[in-house]
Amino acid sequence: MQRRCDRNRKRSKRRAVYCPVHGSYLDSRSQKYQLFADQPGQLQKRGMSRRSALMLVASQTAVPLEGEWLEAFWCDHCQQTQWYYIRKSNERTYEISIAPQELWRQVAGVIDPQGNPSVGEFTRRQAKVLKYHDIKDFQFVN
Repeated sequence: MQRRCDRNRKRSKRRAVYCPVHGSYLDSRSQKYQLFADQPGQLQKRGMSRRSALMLVASQTAVPLEGEWLEAFWCDHCQQTQWYYIRKSNERTYEISIAPQELWRQVAGVIDPQGNPSVGEFTRRQAKVLKYHDIKDFQFVN
């Protein structure tokens, strides 16, 4: 009979994600933010045919991209946390690069820093107000 501790030793303890600048091991500091495609061109860049990409986006509003995500990592050598775009190449290999700004529009579960475009400037400003005594935006009609 095999003991439990022998079985667990075969399991990998860490993901092999290393700093692209220094080559040192990176510690995760956030959850994985899954990417999705909402335009056919995004799927075509990943090898899908134009026709298949058009049909898939037409049938589904957003298509999850398997093996791709954004995640924050801490580098011991840099002494800072940085956001990276991760692509899983195979079972134990990852391609890592600094997350470009345009990828944040393809992430599920993240609030857009520019705000919802359908919300007006007045509503956005009022949402930031911390106290109710600030009524300078309201004009009273006599």
